[in-house]
Amino acid sequence: MYNTAYRIVKDSYEAEDIMQDSFLTAFTKLNSLKDAETFGSWLKRIVINNSIYHYKKNAKYSEVPLDDVLYKVEEQDGISSDYEFTNLKAKQVMETMKSLKDSYRISLTLHLVEGYDYEEISEIMNITYANCRTTISRAKENLRQKLQLIAEY
Repeated sequence: MYNTAYRIVKDSYEAEDIMQDSFLTAFTKLNSLKDAETFGSWLKRIVINNSIYHYKKNAKYSEVPLDDVLYKVEEQDGISSDYEFTNLKAKQVMETMKSLKDSYRISLTLHLVEGYDYEEISEIMNITYANCRTTISRAKENLRQKLQLIAEY
């Protein structure tokens, strides 16, 4: 849940606050949960909704750090195993996702990392189904282009 909040708000302390708020909300509204077996997904939905709310609230006033604008590529000497190579590529993808524009980053995170389908994402982000599909498609293409640029270095 923390990782979900962190990927959306990009701030460790704020993600912790969102987690605390989400747990308080969940436990105060526990009686509205109809099926106890869905508690995990219900809590995750609360975390995502709180994260998006806080992100949008703070996005109006936040400055963009230089590290988010400039991507630094570190050279790796001799990768010892396939696991390390795969891990490096996964980290590179996650780092590159941070440089995407906000709507792309959030929609891709919800789709690829969290596993939500287009209907759920369009509901969470309050956009149409067609707009959701288009946004995710463009986000994937933008991510692919950025990764290709990095690979060329």
